[in-house]
Amino acid sequence: MARLPPGIRFITSFSRDQWYRAFIFSLTFLLYASFHLSRKPISIVKGELHKHCAASHEVEFTSYKEYAVQIQPVRKSSNVSQCGWEPFDKNNYKQLLGALDYSFLCAYAVGMYLSGIIGERLPIRYYLTVGMLASGLFTAMFGLGYFYNIHNLWFYIMAQIANGLVQTTGWPSVVTCIGNWFGKGRRGLIMGIWNSHTSVGNILGSLIAAYWVSTCWGLSFVMPGVIIAVMGIVCFLFLIEHPKDVSCSCTPSSSSKTLLNGASRFRVQMPILNAKETSKPQDPEMHHLLTDSENCSVSLNSSIVVTGEGRHGTSAISFLGALRIPGVIEFSLCLLFAKLVSYTFLFWLPLYITNVEHLDAKRAGDLSTLFDVGGIFGGILAGLISDRLEKRASTCGMMLLLAAPTLYMFSAVSKMGLEATVVMLLISGALVNGPYALITTAVSADLGTHKSLKGNARALSTVTAIIDGTGSVGAALGPLLAGLISPSGWNNVFYMLMVADACALLFLLRLIQKELRCNADHTLFTEGKTLAR
Repeated sequence: MARLPPGIRFITSFSRDQWYRAFIFSLTFLLYASFHLSRKPISIVKGELHKHCAASHEVEFTSYKEYAVQIQPVRKSSNVSQCGWEPFDKNNYKQLLGALDYSFLCAYAVGMYLSGIIGERLPIRYYLTVGMLASGLFTAMFGLGYFYNIHNLWFYIMAQIANGLVQTTGWPSVVTCIGNWFGKGRRGLIMGIWNSHTSVGNILGSLIAAYWVSTCWGLSFVMPGVIIAVMGIVCFLFLIEHPKDVSCSCTPSSSSKTLLNGASRFRVQMPILNAKETSKPQDPEMHHLLTDSENCSVSLNSSIVVTGEGRHGTSAISFLGALRIPGVIEFSLCLLFAKLVSYTFLFWLPLYITNVEHLDAKRAGDLSTLFDVGGIFGGILAGLISDRLEKRASTCGMMLLLAAPTLYMFSAVSKMGLEATVVMLLISGALVNGPYALITTAVSADLGTHKSLKGNARALSTVTAIIDGTGSVGAALGPLLAGLISPSGWNNVFYMLMVADACALLFLLRLIQKELRCNADHTLFTEGKTLAR
């Protein structure tokens, strides 16, 4: 009998369950990357909506005359301005551009609190599909203002508000779905890798928007809108909400000794356990991000087993009930300030690079992607460290502590040349996005399966929405404050970001102290047992 080809041997070396998990991991990664892809164009196009012009006593872009010739047939003569696109061609352009950011992010923050509550009561596939199709529509709607020669500020603000509301369907849905499929082992590392979809989406969004920004900025919005709408159709056709839907096991099989949790073994939980099995302490690695107890029992600690009523049998957790979970409030407030810093970079970094390095909008957009490249490594590093130390709050605190002086260095070093800017973008991206990524993924999953929930399988979506919704309040405030403060100098913007980092660290101090105290108690206990022997 002929030996199987290497490719076929590779395929058959994985079980059916493992292939399904890999598929869901990849699909949810791409789905949420498309959300961030559609959010990025506004930051790239800002440099084109308002140009550096002689009227503002600033340096004029060398490519402006070519640009004006290209777009002259599109614009009406009454609205032609050497300073950009009306109404953003005035001296108060930073406040107007800040209003666009604030409109989107305020709507996103308000909608996020409702999205988790609504999402856990509806089928994820339908809910996410509708949200992605609507998001594609409103993203493209902003770009249509270019083609239809619209110069009314309220048109662009309403497009941003509508887009902010529908984009809230994404995060609770994908976190809940990925939680249904993956166990707790190496949660920080797995979700750190998975959460790089944020940076990947930002990078792709920057490159796509920058490709058209200097020639036809309307396409910088229309093309991302088309992409997220297409991904919405893919979601409808292929997303599998739960392993049960395709008769997969609740946990990875015992044959997968290195899947997700390294050397620790998974054991499939059966609906009915005999007395011998139930007498054994269960491995905490068998926790799920979102447990389903119709097929398996869930261990909340090493000695207590709580069986829930099933995915559809338990009532959804209330908003106040989720707030009472220990750690939810602290991490939510920490994320508020951490996301303030991250989203200020997201929306204003290209314009800052344009002003400091005197680059055109396309080159500034391309250069800004390095911040997101650093964010990818920062998220993975944060997950890896937190898994190794088993201290989520301490890991976040350490990165926040390093981020504040790094931001100061960035503001000083970036004025010394392009090479210094590249290095500081990578370092700042890692330290700023690391805590943000860890809190929105692994920490949210930890809190969504906290032992106080007693096996409630419908809490993760609400907990995720509360944490990310509170963070989105900071995401709304950051770009707004940047727009108000930047006229007085970019240094003041960086001082504001450093204060925000310090506040984020402040809200974690109690949890960090608790983790360190628990570690000290564990050390004393271990030493006591050693002496007793």
